[in-house]
Amino acid sequence: MNIVITGASNGIGFELVKILSSGNDHQVIGIARSGEKLIELADQTKLNEGTGRFYPIPFDLTQPDFSKNLVPGMLKIMPRIDILINNAGLLINKPMEMLTDEDFDQLFEVNVKAPFRLIRDLIDLFAHPSHIVNICSMGGVQGSTKFPGLALYSAAKGALAVLTESLAVEFSEKKIYVNALALGAVQTEMLGKAFPGYQAPLKPVEMARFIADFATNGHHFFNGKILPVSLSTP
Repeated sequence: MNIVITGASNGIGFELVKILSSGNDHQVIGIARSGEKLIELADQTKLNEGTGRFYPIPFDLTQPDFSKNLVPGMLKIMPRIDILINNAGLLINKPMEMLTDEDFDQLFEVNVKAPFRLIRDLIDLFAHPSHIVNICSMGGVQGSTKFPGLALYSAAKGALAVLTESLAVEFSEKKIYVNALALGAVQTEMLGKAFPGYQAPLKPVEMARFIADFATNGHHFFNGKILPVSLSTP
């Protein structure tokens, strides 16, 4: 399969690339801002015993015009896309009275607008069938427990969840399946910003194994669903 993963330079995205590029002839593009971390990831994937391949693309998803600045480089690597995992995310932990317009723009730029742009500009490259997996948060699920300081982050992830449901309907005739995984606590840098000192029950590699399996198989069972994947929300 041809697979694209954003937010590939650390945490869950880093582990996803290692897992999915380790076998079954998968060709994996990993996108992240940090070229240095992508080089480190590429070095680790070279140790894989499988037949998959990893292609790092350093790119800041807040840059405009993906069709000119990102997609041409992807086309040189793969002519079609079977799986897109929108894993890149941004968290800002501040009380409401301290949040700025810039905070709002940054949170929605990374968590909502970047997935929107990427899906829109890759639409003609998706295979039929294909699977888009948006990584959301339990904080963005209506009725879930909410936490002080995370109002805008939760709102952005909630917007991504609704976008997921809407696109699943819009793309149904094309057999482009769209689902979201609403993650609970995983021991990542992002969790540390939200809940300093908290020890999550899951490591990034454990969650990455689940996401990898869901990305390759979940569209046979689900479409337009926001699925909680959570042992705990602190």
